[in-house]
Order: sequence, then C-alpha cells, then structure tokens
Amino acid sequence: RFNDRAAACLLRYLGGLTMKKNRMTLVRAFGFSLAMIGLCGFVYPLILTGAAQVLFPFQANGSLIEVQGKPIASALVGQDFTDERLFHGRPSAYRYNTYTAEEAAAGSGGGLASGSQNYAPSNPALTERIEKDVERFLAENPTVERQEIPSDLVTASGSGLDPHISVEAARVQVDRIVANTGLSRTEVEALIDEAVEEKVLGIFGETKVNVVRLNLALAH
Repeated sequence: RFNDRAAACLLRYLGGLTMKKNRMTLVRAFGFSLAMIGLCGFVYPLILTGAAQVLFPFQANGSLIEVQGKPIASALVGQDFTDERLFHGRPSAYRYNTYTAEEAAAGSGGGLASGSQNYAPSNPALTERIEKDVERFLAENPTVERQEIPSDLVTASGSGLDPHISVEAARVQVDRIVANTGLSRTEVEALIDEAVEEKVLGIFGETKVNVVRLNLALAH
C-alpha cells in the first residue's frame, strides 16, 4: 500500500513537471514566433524599403518617367504606340485584356490586365496574329521589305511587357518617322544612337533601345 502511494505521488510529480515543461515550451515557441514576425514581417521590410529609397529611389518607385512633375510612363513597361510620328514597340501583353469588345462597350469589362495568350509555335492563331502584324507594319512603313522586318517587331517578349526593341527594329522605322515629322534622317538616327542601351558589363543581355524613352526624346 505504501509503495502504491509513493508511486502515485511520483507520477503526479512527474506529471506536474511535464505540464510545466510543456507550458514553458509553448511560451518560448509563442515568443519566438512573435519575435520572428516582428523581425521578418516589419523590421526587415522597413530596412530594405528604407535602403532602397535612399540608394535606388528611381527603381524603388517603379522607374517612373516624369514630365513637368507628372508621371507619364514606366521605363520598365511598354506602351501601345500607334501614332505614325512615333516609334512603335513590339506586340506585348499591355494590350491584353480579359473581356470582349461587347463587354467593354457595355462597361462590364474587367479592366486592363497584363498577361499572355501563350500560343504554342504550332498554333495557327499565332501565325495569323504575326501575319496581321507584318501586313500592318508594311502598310505603315512602305519603304521596308517584308524580309527586312526584325523579328522582335512581330513577336512578344518573354514577359510580354518589355519596352525595348533592337537597334535594328528602331532603324527600320526611320523612313516613316522622317516622312511624318519633318525631321531629317540625321536627326532621327542621332536620337536612336543616344537612346541605345549597351549590354550590362558588356556581356549580359542585348544592345537595345527603350521605345518609351526614345519617343519622349522624339516628342521633345
């Protein structure tokens, strides 16, 4: 009987220790979770945001291009330039939307959205779309032959939002720009040369032209 009582007391004692240990473990886990939430959810983002605003304010705020204090574009996102006096970019997802023309007219569209149709190379719709773009480009640029059209002017970039075109794609549009602006060929070509962005460190990426920046210079 004595042994039974001693065993029961020992079990109760050990049980109390276990509960106390479990409570301490929970308290520590909860405290650690709160600390990590504070560090990773607030302190770390604030430090990064502050550092970005100090070191890279232009990039941190969307690489916005401003004219007379008003943002008109982002240097990272292409635009659908159609004016015959401006350089045109490549087909991109900034023209993609999630509603039909009828829904847009009725005001029930979902608004503009970035995205891509993701046509496979074997999809006839891709061939049809490219052919339409080629015919439109030839109509806008009558001095250019079909085989002279750079491929990036009729194909979308990987992101679908790229504002850049190749230097060749800019130069092939010079005749149209000259004819519709009254500027000389030398002036237009000089604008292209000034807008050329070289490869990063001379080896990464491609030599290219930012159409948004080029058209802004052309407008000025």
